[in-house]
Amino acid sequence: MQQLTLSGLLNFIDGLWSTCGDERIIIFTTNHKEKLDPALLRPGRMDMHIHMGHCTPEAFDVLALNYLGINDHHRLFPEIKWLIREIEITPAEIAEHLMRSEDVDLALEGVVDLLKQKEKKKKKIETSDDQKMSDVVEKESDEGVDQEKKKKFGRIMKDLTNFRRRSSRITGKRKML
Repeated sequence: MQQLTLSGLLNFIDGLWSTCGDERIIIFTTNHKEKLDPALLRPGRMDMHIHMGHCTPEAFDVLALNYLGINDHHRLFPEIKWLIREIEITPAEIAEHLMRSEDVDLALEGVVDLLKQKEKKKKKIETSDDQKMSDVVEKESDEGVDQEKKKKFGRIMKDLTNFRRRSSRITGKRKML
C-alpha cells in the first residue's frame, strides 16, 4: 500500500495545474477545512473557497425554481420554509426529493414528509438528551442527599462519642469521690 504524503499531494496538484493550461477547475471537498494544512489552502492551489451549509428558505426558493419551475409561492411553501428553519438539512437532500416527481404537488409533499421525519428524529434525540440530563441531575441530587445524610450522621456520631467521653469522665470523677 502506498502512503500519500502532504508533499506528494502538493506535487500532484501542482502537476495538474501545470498540465491543464489556463482552463482548469479542480474541486476539493472536506467536512473539516480547519484540519487542512495551510500549504494546501494557499492562493494558487485553492483560489476559491465555497462553504456549502444547510438549506435555507431562500435556497429552497432557488431549488424549487430550478427543479420544478415554480416561480410563485405554492400552498406548501410556508410549511416547508418553517420546517427548514427548524431542522438542519442539506440542499442535496431537498433536491433529491424535488427530482422524484415532475408533479409539483407530489414533489413538494415528498419534501414535507422528509422534513417532518427529520423533525421527528430531532425531537426524539432532544427528548432523549433531556431525559439523560434529568437522570444525571436526579442521580447527582440523590448522591448529594446521600452525602448530606452521611455527613449529618457522622456529626451525630461524633457528638455522641464526645458526649459519652465527657459523661464517663464526669461519672469517673464522681465514683472517685
